[in-house]
Amino acid sequence: MDILDYAFMQRALLAAVLVGVIAPAVGIYLVQRRQALMGDGIGHVAMTGVGLGFLLNTSPVWMATAVSVLGAVLMELIRWYGKTRGDIALAMLFYGGMAGGVMFTSLAGGSTANLTSYLFGSLSTVSESDVTAIFLLAAFVLVVTLGLRRQLFAVSQDEEFARVTGLPVRALNLLTAVTAAVTVTVAMRVVGLLLVSALMVVPVAAAQQLTRSFAATFAVAVAIGVSVTIGGTVTSFYQDVPPGSTIVLLTIGAFIALTALAAPLARRRARALAAAQAAGDPAECAIPATRGPESTVGV
Repeated sequence: MDILDYAFMQRALLAAVLVGVIAPAVGIYLVQRRQALMGDGIGHVAMTGVGLGFLLNTSPVWMATAVSVLGAVLMELIRWYGKTRGDIALAMLFYGGMAGGVMFTSLAGGSTANLTSYLFGSLSTVSESDVTAIFLLAAFVLVVTLGLRRQLFAVSQDEEFARVTGLPVRALNLLTAVTAAVTVTVAMRVVGLLLVSALMVVPVAAAQQLTRSFAATFAVAVAIGVSVTIGGTVTSFYQDVPPGSTIVLLTIGAFIALTALAAPLARRRARALAAAQAAGDPAECAIPATRGPESTVGV
């Protein structure tokens, strides 16, 4: 394939695969916690980190990671203690992050055009140092999301029950927020800060249309994530279109296709259940006729 003859495309495809794996891996916990837009908020905060990277002449990826982790921790603290004013504090944090990114970029002598590749993704700007940073950060995300999957799932499903069983709920919530922040900075070179939330949430929502367990949802969501990131990256190379928007549109397309496929399957399951109930088959009757997004139980 001629696409692999270019070093920048080799780096872009490697970054795309890593992003396609870790974004849904974190997103499944955010969806279960009903915090689907958390990635979007972190993306706004990470803009300040990118601007600081320009200003201090350091790696924007690492600086954005540090700032977004701090922002994620603040978001969790606001969620715990903010009470009725929490939404206002979060809004100020998000908009302040955007304003800080623009301000620091301007002070560094650049223009808002310098932020474009970080806001919407850019294939040609993925450097070797970016790939190294993305690989290390992605490894951290995978260790957390796979190594602590049972604990994170328990907290995402029912915090009170998890607390009663002795799990460190607040520590796990903070770890989830930090992992989401790291994922946002990993994905910003491929998808962009303003679009990364879609890649964290939509593959999970698409997988839930067909799957009935947490493990299956996790696997299918990751498969969708890898497929759309590779597909979007290749399409952007040959068609000269923005990679971030291409990936997100492919992800939404996958959701629509799986939703259309799930409808007849759900009707078939309902008919099979009705037939089993009429025949008095207890094994078949135990299978639920319908399911919802929150029924992905069992790890």
